[in-house]
Amino acid sequence: MDQSANSTLLSVNNIEVIYDHVILVLKGVSLGVPEGQIVALLGANGAGKTTTLKAVSNLLSAERGEVTKGSIEFRGTRVDRLTPAELVRRGVIQVMEGRHCFEHLTVEENLLTGAFTRKASRTEIRRDLELVYSYFPRLKERRASLAGYTSGGEQQMTAIGRALMARPSMILLDEPSMGLAPQLVEEIFGIVKNLNEKEHVSFLLAEQNVLMALRCADYGYILENGRVMMDGTASDLAGNEDVKEFYLGLSKAGRKSFRDVKHYRRRKRWLA
Repeated sequence: MDQSANSTLLSVNNIEVIYDHVILVLKGVSLGVPEGQIVALLGANGAGKTTTLKAVSNLLSAERGEVTKGSIEFRGTRVDRLTPAELVRRGVIQVMEGRHCFEHLTVEENLLTGAFTRKASRTEIRRDLELVYSYFPRLKERRASLAGYTSGGEQQMTAIGRALMARPSMILLDEPSMGLAPQLVEEIFGIVKNLNEKEHVSFLLAEQNVLMALRCADYGYILENGRVMMDGTASDLAGNEDVKEFYLGLSKAGRKSFRDVKHYRRRKRWLA
């Protein structure tokens, strides 16, 4: 991966993940996230994107999964043996797929729970809360509403805002567009881009909406069946004919997977 002048913040090194001691889900996945960048994990449902994020955030054990090979490093230090809480204190936090909120708490109470792991004064927390509201003005309007009665887009904003309250240097963002109207998807991704540029938060973003993710990201990895099939800058991937065909729907060809294209092209070269 071309990391330009940026130092590597997160490094995933040839990891394998197994569930229930028998089901191999990730098969030698390696990737890097340079400091200050947005990196997209792309691929269809079941490709291994969420498992990769949970491997990084150390949440696999809750689902009887484990990293059995390889290593994960954050700022040059191995972190795959830490607890999720220890990782949060180091600056890595995951926003789960499905807009997880505490439905019985208000929007503002949800946001305040994000600062729970920090040793911060009330003044600092109030300042951070106002910062979150500056990026999510709709949440300020709904601050006293129970989170369970807000819209899907507002719940997604609440989940991201709660993560920001932990003052992370990296956010692992899982399928932020899922179930949202196109206009809200545009808004969410615009906020992610602003947080990256203005607050210098790095993102590892898992997303099925390839077009939107590549518009937002600096670099991308395409996963299929638990393996990295392709990686490159966002502009290179967006211009790649195979990516256009299978993930952007810009081809009339009927082949079924990215792997089919690779095999097809190998055969084509060999026959030539």
